[in-house]
Amino acid sequence: MSSECGKLYVVATPIGNLADISFRAVEILKQVDLIAAEDTRHVKMLLQHYGISNKLISLHQHNEDKASAGLLEKLREGLSIALVSDAGTPLLSDPGMPLVKMVKDAGVDVVPVPGACALIAALSAAGLPVTQFVFEGFSPRTSSARKAFFSERLLCPITWVFYESSHRILASLKDMAEILPLDRQIVIARELTKLHETIVKTSLGEALKLVEDDANMRKGEFVVIVDGAAIDKKEQIITPEQEKILRVLLGECSIKTAVALAVEITGVRKKLLYQAALDMEKAKEA
Repeated sequence: MSSECGKLYVVATPIGNLADISFRAVEILKQVDLIAAEDTRHVKMLLQHYGISNKLISLHQHNEDKASAGLLEKLREGLSIALVSDAGTPLLSDPGMPLVKMVKDAGVDVVPVPGACALIAALSAAGLPVTQFVFEGFSPRTSSARKAFFSERLLCPITWVFYESSHRILASLKDMAEILPLDRQIVIARELTKLHETIVKTSLGEALKLVEDDANMRKGEFVVIVDGAAIDKKEQIITPEQEKILRVLLGECSIKTAVALAVEITGVRKKLLYQAALDMEKAKEA
């Protein structure tokens, strides 16, 4: 690709406190020819705060495929573009992936400009293990899908994290309480870096009660962090959903192949799945 092409900068913006933006990010936003934003009205407030008047263009989930092609052409013409989301680091549960993929595939430079991220901010203050963690994006919208989502993660041995909205946080915790033990440690982080920032580490049962009793705990944007399952619990049982997956695979594959695939899909230990597969085969023969 010609060196005359412009560059796409993936720029992290504040998640609440406007001071949480890097000097580099401000300079990049001032210098680029275009700023592609999820919500131009929202980003305009940030730009005005820092005296930035660059041209804004809309890039959201409903137009990003078509808009991405147009932005790639502008990069090929030599223009530089900054990609920003409403808050935090783009692509983490925000639009932008089609654009970044298209630009990378075209051989045009994509430059990260790191900064605020609600996920990392919450993990840093959670007090739960973070050497390994799984980020799940937003939880499903319906109760049945959420329960399946939580069932699949019941025995996950490492910390897992998801985003939740204010109008679903209570329902989400209620669904979780039907699947996970009420003594499982979780962290609820809301309104990070804002005036009413709250980070609570407690048991699932206590967290549910807190959110039920306090209307303020149902306001804002949420990061929910869940402690991994204890090793002994992970080794003793598999969930009904994991058992169903294994049973379906056994109907199509050998035990060895079915177990290997089930390990990849569920993350459950091979030894536990292999024993479950043997038990299923014995039950069929009986």
